[in-house]
Amino acid sequence: MSAPGKPTGEVPLLTLIFYSLPAFALAMPTVPALVFLPTFYARDVGLGLTATGLALFAIRLLDVASDPIAGLLSDGSRSRWGRRKPWIVLGGIGAAIGLIALFRPPENAGITYLIGWGALLYLGWTFVAVPYTAWGAELSTGYQERARITGAREAVMVFGIICAAALPPVGALYGFSDAETLGAIAWMAVGLGALFILLLVAFVPERTMTARQPRHRVPIRDLIGAVSSNKPFLRLLVAWFINGLANGIPSVLFLLFMEHVLGADTTTRGLFILGYFLSAIVAMPGWLSLIRRYGKHRVWCAAMIAACLSFIWVPFLGTGDMIAFGVICLVTGAALGADLALPPAMQADVVDLDSLRTGEQRAGLYFSLWNMATKLALAASAGIALPVLGLFGFSAVGTNSPTALTAIALIYSVLPVVLKIMSIAIVWNHPLTARRHAIIRRRLDSQAQRLQGG
Repeated sequence: MSAPGKPTGEVPLLTLIFYSLPAFALAMPTVPALVFLPTFYARDVGLGLTATGLALFAIRLLDVASDPIAGLLSDGSRSRWGRRKPWIVLGGIGAAIGLIALFRPPENAGITYLIGWGALLYLGWTFVAVPYTAWGAELSTGYQERARITGAREAVMVFGIICAAALPPVGALYGFSDAETLGAIAWMAVGLGALFILLLVAFVPERTMTARQPRHRVPIRDLIGAVSSNKPFLRLLVAWFINGLANGIPSVLFLLFMEHVLGADTTTRGLFILGYFLSAIVAMPGWLSLIRRYGKHRVWCAAMIAACLSFIWVPFLGTGDMIAFGVICLVTGAALGADLALPPAMQADVVDLDSLRTGEQRAGLYFSLWNMATKLALAASAGIALPVLGLFGFSAVGTNSPTALTAIALIYSVLPVVLKIMSIAIVWNHPLTARRHAIIRRRLDSQAQRLQGG
């Protein structure tokens, strides 16, 4: 059952661990689903590139559209178990069934099979992820404590990505097929996910953030008006989307750049990916320690500036410059740690502003819009980077002209730097500082006390 109260203090370590663990299982299928699954269905299952691409595009459209639905349902639910827990359990069951079916297809699997089970997987994923992240925002009202919560969750998520990304090459080394490795990842994610969600539901409390009784069936027009009038949220969302493009474009081009510009082999590419994500985990505590003095928005800006100062040297690299590029990967990976931990914590703060103005508890809606921006940024990254690169005559196979190699270096590094500078300009004077957030929290607590007293 939900536990009402004002969670301003530090979340106990064991509670934080139980809250963060599901992120590991949620992250495990991410790399296989994005990187290995398309090739697996196009080549091994035999659907072909066109059919597989169209199917995955249709699934992604449904995935994006389901986010606000999940947010509204999660916010509006009332049950003896709380608002978030029932949806996480139901979403987890759906995602588990879809994941096993998708990663272990029968011999006669066709495009309908891919669309059907893929849709179930992504719908389930959404109905876990949206209430789960909203729940994290509600665990504490503390300005710095929220960054600690998101930092722990995102660090566990990155660790899950690393572990899952390592399994396919390890499986290939021991003679396992792609189908066998994907199936093993699916069963591991399901088994660990069931355990971790059970611990989450059993030992992590849901808390009511205000004593006001929320209204039911709020008109869509009122929801749109409330969100559009929340200027700090819109400002943060735009910056998050632009920074998502800045991170997504290099991700799309990473393997191509390393192979065709640096001449890196498969082992070297894997080591750089590992170093990139590990540095994100290692750097998170450092970024969090700076928040108390400088504030979340300025620390996030500092991380983006560090990424820019590092990435701007990429166009000067050539064949064999592995050490220099390795340093760049470590610095930009460290900056990724701030990208993962700080913006969601800032998002939790702007939700408080909405609660003060409207009396509603709509973290689910706000985080669903946040997830939509994330997905759209990832989709736009591929939609921008690859076609533009093709205009310069770049080929993924064979030898490329100097013009094509210069183009990939500039698109890979300079364009993201420009985008990050835009994001920095938007975030630098973010209005919801620690002091202003403290004023909002005092007013919310005062309103709650008046309602309780009345």
